[in-house]
Amino acid sequence: MSDLGDTTLRLERLIPSPPDALFALWVKPAQLLKWWAPDGYEPAVDILDARPGGRWRMILRRPDGGTMATSGVYRIVEPPRRLVFTWAWEDQGGARGHETEVAVDFEPAPGGTRLVLVQQRFESKPARDNHTRGWSASIARMEKILAG
Repeated sequence: MSDLGDTTLRLERLIPSPPDALFALWVKPAQLLKWWAPDGYEPAVDILDARPGGRWRMILRRPDGGTMATSGVYRIVEPPRRLVFTWAWEDQGGARGHETEVAVDFEPAPGGTRLVLVQQRFESKPARDNHTRGWSASIARMEKILAG
């Protein structure tokens, strides 16, 4: 991760798979469920309308059995090159908290696809660091699925 300040995270990976296969993992519910969640959490897709202005919402079951949800709106959907969407955790009543923006670029590269994920406008460095750990683990699972 390069130093982009306390409110932005950036992850970059070279994944040995073509952009269209990688992009599908982000926009097809059955594929998303295979990798989208922090370690130890079980994801469920509530809404996944992958088009500009479309909503998405994921529910995560924690190891203790409790649930938490995150949701947002797609701003840019350019298969198989780019996704931009908002992200916010929801409280138990369904109210959305602080919103960040996630941009994911799928760049063709020798040996596969260079995935570049940037999430910005975090409230704090600890929030950014938690997401860095979560995204890193999720991307590692995605790589295992594609290696498969």
